[in-house]
Amino acid sequence: MIQPQHIRYGSLDCIVVDGGDSPSVAVVVCHGYGAPGHDLAGLCQPWIEGLGDDADRFRFIFPAAPGTLAELGMPDGRAWWPLNMARLMEAIEANAFDELHAHEPPGIEEARSQLCETIKLAKKELGGDATPLALGGFSQGAMLTMDTALRGTIDPPQFLMQFSGTVICEPQWQAAMNRLANTHVYQAHGTEDPILPFTSAQRLHALLEEGEVDATFHSFRGPHTIAPESIEHTTEALRELP
Repeated sequence: MIQPQHIRYGSLDCIVVDGGDSPSVAVVVCHGYGAPGHDLAGLCQPWIEGLGDDADRFRFIFPAAPGTLAELGMPDGRAWWPLNMARLMEAIEANAFDELHAHEPPGIEEARSQLCETIKLAKKELGGDATPLALGGFSQGAMLTMDTALRGTIDPPQFLMQFSGTVICEPQWQAAMNRLANTHVYQAHGTEDPILPFTSAQRLHALLEEGEVDATFHSFRGPHTIAPESIEHTTEALRELP
């Protein structure tokens, strides 16, 4: 495997790993709230191994979120937008997520704009607007990539990965679902997730189904994490990209 590079696309610092010498497909993956920018970069190793000879076509890009959490005692922690942790914990304890599902968090528009700029520049380097794109993320990163696919200034991705995400901006997302007409969505969520409940993941999947989106929902017995089976499933989906 080619050694990781550190490349700044627009305003975001990224870890970039090429699966071979002639990448033509961009895979952009966004980490979750509080994680360091390199948190998900290790995913490229099992993807590359699983793809075998097909890995040569892929460039894996892991952008670091622009916000720092150093003031909260997390010097390496990053965030795509600020979270009201007290409000989130209250919702978890009360099992009351309807308001959070409809909420449009302050800062998401700027984060979406920055990610779109990064994706445009990465695609330009690989061949331009026609470059196939797989986009995805974990937790807050999943929310951002869904929002970007639905409301961003880029063309929707061919493949969208949602690892332990949830519904936010529900009215806006529902209104824009037709943008995913040519996108395959892979969604995975642990049934024992204590942070973003499984019922919220089911709500997201229902939203996709109502919008007649080609969506696969993988539930697994586990917490707020990425299951090994999800890597296997997404490897096969990546292989099918043009």
